Amino acid sequence: MSPRPSRPRAAVVGTGSIVGGSHLPALRAHADRVELVAAVDVDPARLAAFRDRAGQEVAAYTELDAMLDAARPDLVIIGTPPSLHREQTVAALKAGAWVLCEKPLCLSLAEYDEIAAAEQAAGTYASVVFQHRYGSGAVHARELLARGELGTPRVAHCQTTWYRDSGYYAVPWRGRWESEGGGPTMGHGIHQYDLLLHLLGDWTEVRAMAGRLAHDIEGEDVSTALVRFANGTLATVVNSVLSPHQVSRIRIDCDDATVELTHLYGHSNDDWVYTSAPHVASERPDTWRTPAADVPSSHTAQLGALLDAYEKGERPPGGGPDARRTLEFAAALYKSAFTGLPVLTGEITPDDPFHLAMHGNHPDWSPKR
Repeated sequence: MSPRPSRPRAAVVGTGSIVGGSHLPALRAHADRVELVAAVDVDPARLAAFRDRAGQEVAAYTELDAMLDAARPDLVIIGTPPSLHREQTVAALKAGAWVLCEKPLCLSLAEYDEIAAAEQAAGTYASVVFQHRYGSGAVHARELLARGELGTPRVAHCQTTWYRDSGYYAVPWRGRWESEGGGPTMGHGIHQYDLLLHLLGDWTEVRAMAGRLAHDIEGEDVSTALVRFANGTLATVVNSVLSPHQVSRIRIDCDDATVELTHLYGHSNDDWVYTSAPHVASERPDTWRTPAADVPSSHTAQLGALLDAYEKGERPPGGGPDARRTLEFAAALYKSAFTGLPVLTGEITPDDPFHLAMHGNHPDWSPKR
């Protein structure tokens, strides 16, 4: 693998709202560490509008392969619809670039394993946008839990209860297995339960239910799960787009304290609350307080962590087996919900239909014909 430049050259693929609204500010915030040199979009008008904001020095392309051949970027940021992620990520890896891709990184475990194979062959890395891991409040909570400062975790709750009307699903690629990979389990709640897994570690068993209760879509519009973790913690996970009072929440009850995060689309230190158990000495909670430096969860925070890894030549956070664990959790939730059976970690092997697609070709949930 050739030496990495001290200031990598980046390209964005897809110039819609997520790239313009989140990734472009992140790139600007780290302009001393990364240079945006190219942008790709199939829509010339959208591409032109993006360059008006990003700068005309950013080269414009309407095809990914042409950009990879001409610009030879060191980092490719992908913000296209989910069905394109696997193909575009593999192409960028093969071209020698690292990849930061919007969630979900791909639509199945089979696709994830294809990305992992491309990583190994190319010597480059792909990571998925799970920006909630990178806020200072989340970093602090994970450190406290890892050190046992809050006692042994026992019970947890993870809630993504959002609201999306029928107009949201009028976008052609939404609500379809082949283009979105599922409903709120894949497209909405994945951020929150990824953070739950990040805080609590490996899961061992999932028992779930899912329903298509209000929307005329192929996937679910609500799912619920009971989860057992390797450390013994029992948790509930709820993913919904049917909830007028919108909230994102994680609560973990430990022997000595409860830690709670309540927010919607992003958190800061003030969104984390620690409540001590009655037996805990009054001065001890002072050590649990979130750090003075407040780093909100954001694409900016995650890009900084990726650039740290890039400079060290290490796998960036949010990739590899760690990110696969989150995708495997989604597949297990769907398999349990659709079959009515508990699913254990490692159970979904390449010969399992839920390895190839989140719907598992289940007759009640497979794509409409």
